[in-house]
Amino acid sequence: MSFVALSRSTLRHVSNSTCFFSTSLRAQREYANVLVSRPSPGVALITLNRPKALNALNAAHFQDISDAMKEADEDASVGAMILTGSERAFAAGADIKEMKDKSFAEAYTTNFLANWEVVPRLKKPVIAAVSGYALGGGLELALQADILLAAPSAQLGQPEVNLGVIPGGGGTQRLARLIGKSRAMELVLTGRIIDADEAERWGIVRVVREGSVVDEAVKVASDIASKGRIAVGAGKEAVNAAFEMSLAEGLRFEKRLFHALFSTKDQKEGMAAFAEKRRAEWTHS
Repeated sequence: MSFVALSRSTLRHVSNSTCFFSTSLRAQREYANVLVSRPSPGVALITLNRPKALNALNAAHFQDISDAMKEADEDASVGAMILTGSERAFAAGADIKEMKDKSFAEAYTTNFLANWEVVPRLKKPVIAAVSGYALGGGLELALQADILLAAPSAQLGQPEVNLGVIPGGGGTQRLARLIGKSRAMELVLTGRIIDADEAERWGIVRVVREGSVVDEAVKVASDIASKGRIAVGAGKEAVNAAFEMSLAEGLRFEKRLFHALFSTKDQKEGMAAFAEKRRAEWTHS
């Protein structure tokens, strides 16, 4: 079964997008099921850490993922974050033992999986760095990221049909929007697992063929973190709007965000630095 449910972030005015950027740096919390590190200035690396279970996602594991990502989102020193697993598995799906005895009434009345929607709500960019298995809920978690990088070893799929269910964490919806109806139907209805090359041809991932996928994710995240946070947040909102709005509505929303950025100090600094042929000094204000 799948994990994180569909919900692209509810569109907010750019001024609201900056609220997390002003939060002061706090002591880093430790978690039972994830490791948190800072591999580069402005970058938070969150590593799924249930190796014996191939990072299978149970309630406690996902709560740790959610809390760690929210903490990074609220940390003013963080400009981008990376979500990764082990070389063997990003996340091999859900913890089936935890859900196999659930009834319809229990799943329905507790709105099962509804709390696994944290990634689309984050204001800061998230990069998924996938090696090995990303199956079921693991793939659904990766699909919520803003950028998805994969090692050549990556194996992606939605095999829930083999368990008598369907993806419940956004797989049917995000895949259909990402790769089209026919390919999404093939993955969902057959449970077929595809390799990194096929996933790249379909537009799901960018494969990192030289070096470590995590190292490449750190490079991309560092580049993003070096930019003005308000513009980055607005850019993320504008792209996400394309998945929820008509073209006319999306263009109107993009234009309003663009206009709003002219009220920021970073816009003045960025354009002045360009004209003066110097590096911009962002204040994220």
